[in-house]
Amino acid sequence: MSEHAKDSGLTALLEELDREIEGDISLGAILEHFNSRGFGPLLVLPALLVLLPTGAIPGVPTTCALFIGLIAFQLLLGHRTPWLPRRLASFSFEHERLTHGVQRARPWTRRIDRLLKPRLGFMTRGIAYRLIAALAILLAATMVPLELVPFASALPAATLLLLGLGLIGEDGVVTLRRRSRG
Repeated sequence: MSEHAKDSGLTALLEELDREIEGDISLGAILEHFNSRGFGPLLVLPALLVLLPTGAIPGVPTTCALFIGLIAFQLLLGHRTPWLPRRLASFSFEHERLTHGVQRARPWTRRIDRLLKPRLGFMTRGIAYRLIAALAILLAATMVPLELVPFASALPAATLLLLGLGLIGEDGVVTLRRRSRG
């Protein structure tokens, strides 16, 4: 990932990914592009699945919680980039689908970019990085029993969403926001 992408917002990061990668694109290549911020999307996507109506489907919150727990455990161990099983990392799709997805996501990512700015960087590095991981594991663990009550898992999922966005944007303020309110 270029230094420019490191200092830019989510929209620019996705657009750069779309420009730089040619041909079929794999999940591994996407995570490599996000570099250390690759943990953020892997927390955001399952959290979104729980927050959306899919979160009411039995088993979805637990499955998402297990995935989040595995990813957060890697973060806790100090891995700089997430590891995915070879089969999942090599999963690829056509570049056109990425381009279409980036175009459809652009209005949303621009809104997110207005909130995300590199602030309080120490809250997304070092020991804070591991504290975020421990909190993510704890939140994921609470999602499992909360699945018994429809949409109750949305509460920890919303916090996980903010943590993931904070990691993507290297924004310590966003990672603090939910903890200070909740």
